[in-house]
Amino acid sequence: MVRDLQKQGIMANKSSQKGVSSDTDQRPPQHQERQPGREGEMRPAPVHEQPGARGSGRLAGLVAIITGGDSGIGRATAFAFAREGADVMIVYLEEEADARETARRVAELGQRAELFRGDVGEEAVCRKAVEATIDRFDRIDILVNNAAEQHPRESLLDITEAQLVATFRTNLFAMFFMAKAALPHLKRSPQASIINTTSVTAYRGSPGLLDYSATKGAVVAFTRSLSQNLAEDKIRVNAVAPGPIWTPLIPATFPAGEVAKFGADTPLGRAGEPWECAESFVFLASADSSYMTGQTLHPNGGEIING
Repeated sequence: MVRDLQKQGIMANKSSQKGVSSDTDQRPPQHQERQPGREGEMRPAPVHEQPGARGSGRLAGLVAIITGGDSGIGRATAFAFAREGADVMIVYLEEEADARETARRVAELGQRAELFRGDVGEEAVCRKAVEATIDRFDRIDILVNNAAEQHPRESLLDITEAQLVATFRTNLFAMFFMAKAALPHLKRSPQASIINTTSVTAYRGSPGLLDYSATKGAVVAFTRSLSQNLAEDKIRVNAVAPGPIWTPLIPATFPAGEVAKFGADTPLGRAGEPWECAESFVFLASADSSYMTGQTLHPNGGEIING
């Protein structure tokens, strides 16, 4: 897969490699019709890699599965893991071009990448993703449960059963399915780690994202409970709760006018970039956090969180 991607010579989005953050004031109104959105249509492009960062081998020799790894926080995490020496299985729903570009950059960073397409809301798909990872890399050390969807609704009365089930399947059930499938392999790793993506909405709520916020609150409880359940197996389980981060899910979710001011109400006055979340995942996956389990990190622009 890596060799094929290199031969194709797919060009990187160079603007995603420059600068620390995309300025909120320079973000034009924009909207995408389909979730989870496409990186290539975003203006400005998200910044996926910390400028000037150099790896120090913190994840050398390890293998990670990242769901929703084609774009946004998942892509940035794949790049950061590769920089630190990990090979990556990128699990994605349908965004073929984004997924291939992510794998291309992982290869450029010197690590192996593999792609797996499928809906992680289906348990059989999760089992197959894990099997494909073992077939390709012969081990699993890190599981990043990152895939998510959200559908704003003004009223509880507007949330259909179909939407509720879909949101919970993608955002919560998939974490159970992936962890269950990966567990036998994680038990064989001396540096096993599960990292779940929750959200600032789990702590402060969101009146227009009732079902999404509910799933993210459940992710926090799942993380804390699973960390205790797996402590004897020496498998650490932690979470990252991002605030407003400039990812494809934003223009694919909100009206163009809201997208233009996205993140401006944070204490730091801007949306975060994907790389600013990815560094939390690296820390939690590495031995730097060896005495942490059941915890959540909060890259959220300065919002004070209780709980």
